[in-house]
Amino acid sequence: MPSVSSAPSSIDAIEVGHTHTSEPTNGSGFDPSSALPLSARLALAVQRQVSFVLSPLWLPGAIAVLRFGFGYRIEEVEPLRRRYQRIRRETRGPLLVCANHLTMIDSAIIAWALGSPAWYLRHFSAIPWNLPERRNFAYSPMSELAAYVMKCLPITRGAARAEVADVINRFIHLLSQGEVGLLFPEGGRSRSGRVEIESAAPGVGRVVAALPGCTVLCVYLRGEKQDEYGKVPVRGERFRARLATMIPRTRHAGLRGSRDIARQIVAKLARMEEEFFDDRKRRRGPRRSRNRAARHASAV
Repeated sequence: MPSVSSAPSSIDAIEVGHTHTSEPTNGSGFDPSSALPLSARLALAVQRQVSFVLSPLWLPGAIAVLRFGFGYRIEEVEPLRRRYQRIRRETRGPLLVCANHLTMIDSAIIAWALGSPAWYLRHFSAIPWNLPERRNFAYSPMSELAAYVMKCLPITRGAARAEVADVINRFIHLLSQGEVGLLFPEGGRSRSGRVEIESAAPGVGRVVAALPGCTVLCVYLRGEKQDEYGKVPVRGERFRARLATMIPRTRHAGLRGSRDIARQIVAKLARMEEEFFDDRKRRRGPRRSRNRAARHASAV
């Protein structure tokens, strides 16, 4: 279970290696592993191993906080998890989760929706890595330790270009080695409470472009009572999620290509949002009819 985090928009400030298109093979010749110094690769290997060794403690603990501390529940969670397992099993190449963003703990809820602690312990690489804002989630020695253990690479919005680039390159390296990553392609929490295509952050496109053949798993998750953005969902919230995969492609290079890829991903999330609300109307229709019928019967 990743740290309760949000993907910062500072990833938009860098170039991380472009390809003209995201093809199933690495036709660009760009090797994410060779782009990272040996010391950085060793540091990531150590972090992953520490996280794995401690996962029997922090995984159930994090989910217990969500389930019993906040009283949250994922509706129809088993079909979701089975589908994620199938996607993970069948995907050849890097896998990046891209989701809509309403609260500061979306990444934790998404990870919970996609897998149980028992399954994650057997398939540790399926737990997504996150890029939380350092000032929010790694602001003290204890919080930094928690982020380290829970598969997070803290990033500072507005930091020096080289510092941000280093974190992004580490993230890309992890995906190239079979780990799963999670980013919010809108670059931050939606202030309107709805997916905003114009807010597509090119940084997500840069990550995808650096990993040819990268499969994007779009996740649309929303609580029954969520009408706008906030810090955390209300206690007792019930969440529903939708999944869809895509492999974004573009004929453009550089920043234009990154923006094109990011816009494709956010547009897909916007369509999933429409489907979510259409489904909600269908579910609530019969319920309201039953409630009206019950009121009428009690009045009689």
